[in-house]
Amino acid sequence: MKVKIKNFGVDMEVKNTGVEFQVHDNQGNFMGDCYVTKTGLIWCAGRTRKENGVKATWQEFIEWMNE
Repeated sequence: MKVKIKNFGVDMEVKNTGVEFQVHDNQGNFMGDCYVTKTGLIWCAGRTRKENGVKATWQEFIEWMNE
């Protein structure tokens, strides 16, 4: 996987706009964007817009990762 920061809008603490990561597979194909915000994570597969992405709160993400 290739993951790079697309938009770096943080000042030590993640703000409302968060940080946007652009994700590509090993062949360079665009997979989607992952937004990390102070309220949780948003995954936008392909060209999905942020407001239509799949959202997870930090608590949901932590529970999922601990399963």
